[in-house]
Amino acid sequence: MATAFKAFLNSPVGPKTTHFWGPVSNWGFILAGMADMNKPPEMISGRMTAVMCVYSGLFMRFSWVVVPRNIFLLATHASNESVQLYQLSRYARAQGYLQKKEPEAQQ
Repeated sequence: MATAFKAFLNSPVGPKTTHFWGPVSNWGFILAGMADMNKPPEMISGRMTAVMCVYSGLFMRFSWVVVPRNIFLLATHASNESVQLYQLSRYARAQGYLQKKEPEAQQ
């Protein structure tokens, strides 16, 4: 057990590197998004939420191709992508973008 912890401590993605602390700090985005789930959808900024979706999508790709591969960063951005897409769907529903359209009357 102690050797596994020591190996993690000294690994290229361990807590002595930015490969560890970057994802840890990004959990603030996820926690903030989760806290906003109980707020009214009128308070959601559609543009900012869309930007957060693009940001997390890009960094999911980055975390997969960076050497050493950073699975923790990938999981962090996948979680953020999920939260932000949910918030974006709440925003779209509140703005009326996701309403079913009535078929036009045929003459």
